[in-house]
Amino acid sequence: MSTLYDIPLKRIDGTEASLADYRGEVLLVVNVASKCGLTPQYEGLEKLYQAKHAQGLEVLGFPANNFKGQEPGTDSEISQFCSLNYNVDFPLFSKISVTGDDRHPLYAALTEAQPAAIGDGPFRARLKGFGVEGGEPADVLWNFEKFLVGRQGDVVARFAPDVAADDPRLLQAVEAELAKG
Repeated sequence: MSTLYDIPLKRIDGTEASLADYRGEVLLVVNVASKCGLTPQYEGLEKLYQAKHAQGLEVLGFPANNFKGQEPGTDSEISQFCSLNYNVDFPLFSKISVTGDDRHPLYAALTEAQPAAIGDGPFRARLKGFGVEGGEPADVLWNFEKFLVGRQGDVVARFAPDVAADDPRLLQAVEAELAKG
């Protein structure tokens, strides 16, 4: 049986990778974008990464251009943007699709494992106010949706895009997984 660890990925510098590189760590997998109203979340994600990395947390950023073209850049441009504007030190991966017919296998597996997001509702309603309809309920709604993967490779939680890195619900879930060390 294949697992999340078996899915081939590419780092933002083009080198081959997989989540197996992080086996035994707690992973926060986030689809990111440079030109989104939520882009300042990079700051909180980096702060969380710095605070919890030594305890076994990896924040993994997956740039995606699925939502209103908010990640138009090349991998090189995205990497430079993150470094210059948010001093991002957590691992970034090559741009992928997180929803639709060309959805990356990683995101197919994540959404299948956790079809509902904690905190879903307010942001979905806000998008609707802008005339943006979310896809299927299990689909990634927008940029900065977060999936928490435990040390055994199980998807243990999913958080809506507007649940920031310092949200008590996310922090409690991260702490609980790190405590399983």
